[in-house]
Amino acid sequence: MGKFNVDELANFARHYGFHYDSINPHALVKEILTDMERGLEGAASSLPMIPSYISPVTSLPPGKTVLALDAGGTNLRSSLVYFNENGEAIAQGTKKSPMPGTEGPLSASEFFGVIADAALPLLKDAKVEGIGFTFSYPMEITSDADGILLAFSKEVDAPDVIGKLIGRGLREALAAKGCKYNGPIVLLNDTVATLLSGLATIPPDGESTRTRNDFGTENGPVIGFILGTGFNTAYPEINIPKIKFHSSSSPQIIVCETGNFNVHYRGQLDIEYDSTTKNPGGYFLEKATAGAYLGPLTLHILKQAVKDKLIQFKKSDELLSMPHLESRFLNEFTHAPLSAQGQLGSLFAHNEHDALAAVQYITSIVTERGAIFSAAVLAATVERINHGYEPYSPVRIAVEGTTYMIYKGMRRSLESYLHQMLYKDKPRPYVISPVEQASLFGAAVAALSRK
Repeated sequence: MGKFNVDELANFARHYGFHYDSINPHALVKEILTDMERGLEGAASSLPMIPSYISPVTSLPPGKTVLALDAGGTNLRSSLVYFNENGEAIAQGTKKSPMPGTEGPLSASEFFGVIADAALPLLKDAKVEGIGFTFSYPMEITSDADGILLAFSKEVDAPDVIGKLIGRGLREALAAKGCKYNGPIVLLNDTVATLLSGLATIPPDGESTRTRNDFGTENGPVIGFILGTGFNTAYPEINIPKIKFHSSSSPQIIVCETGNFNVHYRGQLDIEYDSTTKNPGGYFLEKATAGAYLGPLTLHILKQAVKDKLIQFKKSDELLSMPHLESRFLNEFTHAPLSAQGQLGSLFAHNEHDALAAVQYITSIVTERGAIFSAAVLAATVERINHGYEPYSPVRIAVEGTTYMIYKGMRRSLESYLHQMLYKDKPRPYVISPVEQASLFGAAVAALSRK
């Protein structure tokens, strides 16, 4: 059995092009900023920079009640959300039901009828200022903040809904049931919802509790960041040349699709793994950072280390024949490698701790690289906003996703790199905070974003 050798493992990572020490973080931030600018102009770019036609409200008016809807992969949630005197969002009467179309095929009218049935009791209970609807399926957002459904995942069987306006369908279904709702219905995706949830839940000064503002200064902007199964960011933009939008007083939220960024710091094993995915040739950054890919990518790298005899253990053939490794199982292994359990841990005998250490070490290199990529995206987004440097008005980064929250080493390293990138030249105030119930609270804020 080979001895655990840090230098050999690091050279292996450099040879195959996935070691994080080959990355120039500050140059990477500039590359991302350049692609963002090109995407906003409508030029060739790996970042599509999609307009949401939603403006983040600068303050949440107290005493307002809205209806929030959240259509996810398996469930439809509905809730009345009330904004109290401190601008805090309070959910009331939240109900959860199966996502329409997951328990059998539905026509378009039946699909919208199920959603209307979920909304009707809440609309009868209160006077609402608007309806916000987080719809977690591909949509083309229209200039009036409705959404045209482009596709469903295979779990939802309602093909007649594809190509239809979701907000209009809901409004017509409510009318058919005797509820003539004339207020706004705002469609949004989960990244925009995360941003808007940050507006409702992260205090303007970034402190743990909301405090008075007796100076009349503006609150810092909010960035939405998802690092879970996938990867994405959203932020408020004042200048979008491709749709002739410019407003310094009322910016529009842009969905960057940053998981698609054509990151150049990839090596042979990244390229090989990419060819095995369902969407080869795209979403390069997401494939190096997000939960859908970290496990399978790391497995592919570990197999090469075994083939190169850098890692040797009795059951190495079982690792080579392993068809897939989910990120959650890899995460369980890295949190307790000495327990000798799970898909990975159970492969090693008690006298094979050198091989065990090598697996843990290589995994940490892959994680560290993902953390640098993620931090660079956030640093570029903060710089793009070009907010002032007032320490009492930080940029607020609202985060949602289990990869950020629980994947070993990711959050700690990401936040460390982010601090270095943003404080390189001068202090740039920011606060990064997870948000809960992002889809519901974000939908609620979206309902107030349009008059």
